[in-house]
Amino acid sequence: MAGQDRVALYLQDKHPLRDGMEYVKYAEKKGFEAVWQAESRLVRDAVVPIAAFAAVTERIKVGTGVINNWTRNVGLIASTFVTLDDLAPGRVMCGIGAWWDPLASQVGIERKKPLTAMREVVTVLKKLLNMEKVTYQGEFVKVREIEIDIVHGDRSPRKVPIYIGATGFKMMELAGEIADGVLLNYCVPPEYNDLALEHLEKGARRAGRTLEEIDRPQLVVCSVDHDRERAIENAKELLTQYLAQQPHIAKASGVKEEVVRKIQSILGWPATREQVHRAMKYVPEDLVERITASGTPEDCRAKVREYVKRGCTCPILYPLGDDVRLMIDTFAEGYS
Repeated sequence: MAGQDRVALYLQDKHPLRDGMEYVKYAEKKGFEAVWQAESRLVRDAVVPIAAFAAVTERIKVGTGVINNWTRNVGLIASTFVTLDDLAPGRVMCGIGAWWDPLASQVGIERKKPLTAMREVVTVLKKLLNMEKVTYQGEFVKVREIEIDIVHGDRSPRKVPIYIGATGFKMMELAGEIADGVLLNYCVPPEYNDLALEHLEKGARRAGRTLEEIDRPQLVVCSVDHDRERAIENAKELLTQYLAQQPHIAKASGVKEEVVRKIQSILGWPATREQVHRAMKYVPEDLVERITASGTPEDCRAKVREYVKRGCTCPILYPLGDDVRLMIDTFAEGYS
């Protein structure tokens, strides 16, 4: 890895899990710092994959990118990450987010007061990971004299950093105030980071911290191919689905409302591959270039440099091309 360039891998459900395990082993060999596993749609849980990744590696860090704070109670979240830390001591990171609608409401979750809910979960989670006995009566989290009940094993505090996945600026402030880091979202232009970091620093100041104390890894869609046009098409497929189904990302990326409406009129829930391909024509190429790192290896390195210059501390690259190892190789020597 060139100089101090940090880089990480991001996996969703595009690849079979056992293929993902091989990619993570290859990324570790090539000097990648971490792998983060998505848990977004109702398709792939994040915890099982990062356990699998940790089991077949020795050094690379593993993180959830991200679980949500609604469907697992805080005691279960804490015990899950203590278990993962037993498997890979010092290598586990907890990325946690506020989820999104319409998915949350479709499974019966009412996401009211997301900032309050996140604050309560993270506050109690930190205490439990510190092996404290906790009583807490909040609006969403109500626990009485609970602790990680280790009888056999290590009872020392666990160093599991907590990252809040934030897109909105109020959540960004909260991350700066109470989390070890923020997981900056993808499908946003590099200049989005300017305002995001202002709010992150505002939250950090409330807690007597500086911006530099808050780690700022960022998801980046990365479609690498020696054929530039093929790389662009691969990125369009993902953007089509995300712009229609995750409105907070569409808003943050600055996509015109009429583009989103056209795509939404074609896509069902869940969207079929045929619907996605039919709607792809409405995603303009200049949008792909603006909010993803897509194209030749040098195109992608140049775009990632833009995010780093805007405050990202560690790009987390989501490989969309057919050759995942090509993407890993592209960044194995850094990007500066």
